[in-house]
Amino acid sequence: MLKKEKKDKTAKKTASEKKTDKKICFDNDLYLKLQSENIHKRIKKFHNKLYLEFGGKIFDDLHAARVLPGFDPNIKIKLLQKMKDKAEIIFCISSNDIEKNKIRADLGISYDNEVLRLVDNMRSLGLYVSAFIITLYKGQPSATKFGKKLEQRGERVYFHHYTKGYPNEVDVIVSDEGYGANPFVETTRPLVVVTAPGPSSGKLATCLSQLYHEYKRGVKAGYAKFETFPVWNLPLKHPVNIAYEAATADLQDVNQIDPFHFNTYGKLAVNYNRDIAVFPVLQNILTKITKKEVYKSPTDMGVNMIADAIIDDKLAQIAAKKEILRRYYRAECDYKKGQATYETLERNKALVAEVKGTDKLFPVIDIAKKTSKESKFPCIALELPDGQIVTGKTKTVVSAAAAVVLNALRTLAGLGDDFDIITDDILLPIVDYRTKILKSNSSILTIDDVMVALSICTAKNEKAKRAMAEIPNLKGCDAHCTYILSSSEEQTLKKMGINITCEPVFLNSNLFES
Repeated sequence: MLKKEKKDKTAKKTASEKKTDKKICFDNDLYLKLQSENIHKRIKKFHNKLYLEFGGKIFDDLHAARVLPGFDPNIKIKLLQKMKDKAEIIFCISSNDIEKNKIRADLGISYDNEVLRLVDNMRSLGLYVSAFIITLYKGQPSATKFGKKLEQRGERVYFHHYTKGYPNEVDVIVSDEGYGANPFVETTRPLVVVTAPGPSSGKLATCLSQLYHEYKRGVKAGYAKFETFPVWNLPLKHPVNIAYEAATADLQDVNQIDPFHFNTYGKLAVNYNRDIAVFPVLQNILTKITKKEVYKSPTDMGVNMIADAIIDDKLAQIAAKKEILRRYYRAECDYKKGQATYETLERNKALVAEVKGTDKLFPVIDIAKKTSKESKFPCIALELPDGQIVTGKTKTVVSAAAAVVLNALRTLAGLGDDFDIITDDILLPIVDYRTKILKSNSSILTIDDVMVALSICTAKNEKAKRAMAEIPNLKGCDAHCTYILSSSEEQTLKKMGINITCEPVFLNSNLFES
């Protein structure tokens, strides 16, 4: 009896218990220390008043986490928390983005709603968001409405117009007709973080406008950029830097050697084309405002200690190559859906070739294709943390996404082929609801349907509870789908932390995604 019991316990040992620790290549504590130290130095350099342009994602920087395994996707917000007594935050949002209802692709929400989400999250962590600036304003109705909405909630809201004379007429730009025409935002702390929900939101113009007003008031404030990518002191063709080009292929960003930095210091430094191209103009504007030469190169403006915290360069290179391949698959699907240009697709394809990336980087790709071909069903393959690969197929009841997640959770929980974690008396009423009440043209249950069913089953089913508890262990797993996932299922997989790639093939001939 005791031997049998011991054998059963061994059999029930979960895959998540068997897995080895995930390899990491990044030291978050070191990065936090170095980055904060350098920001403090920059504040002191500018007489205890610094406007810090904060690009990229403050929360959930999943690109950095994928490219640098071990990177905490929320390390930036932790850095701001560490400096919260000295920092205040100004949010910029472009009137054009509000008017066009621009959507943040990874979350599926509009830029104006993203601003509200970010501010709520920051304030819940004790950070001080002091003002909102609606940039590039020329009376856009939606921007006006958004501003009034914020004002009615007691927020400080400012409207900045297009800068007269920009970019060539420096004497006009740095005058009361240019930056002086914008209202000044009163700030009270040494560090003013200027951030936004996305690129081209007017962060730089806001910083320079504030600088102009500060100097008129006798405050010798400074400007700097919080940088993540490209990494200035990694080689130009390092996969981590090329992964940044892949991520911004639609913006046509190209990494280059900073010629200003090399000419001044004789050292190679990497920056990107837009910063290098605009630097002469920016240098002239800063000199005009401050009456002295502040920076000798665009690289000088940045605060970026990423390279110093990379502890395994080989692993970082492999991870970056994987991300470049992911971006290519994404571009293929977006082009197929009419959401990306041919130029963006070709750019991503060229970057894959540049790093010699192949499907062999992801074992799940070949297995998904092979399983789908043999079974004649759409398929998703997912690699578990211990290297084991599970599959899921779209058949008569559940989608491939739902099937592969269920199979993964069963495996991680050590349940083997136990299929009774969700029973028909839970699933079938959901099918009836979809087809008879919602009038859906598909009886296939999505991953959201199935996960709700699984959560219901946890009330009385211990196996379901064990499976549900394994969801966090899906974070960071790679998966590949043999068709283009619906946006809702793709978002759910991403929220679970699964890195999903898809073949550029539609599941069916329907033009409308229900």
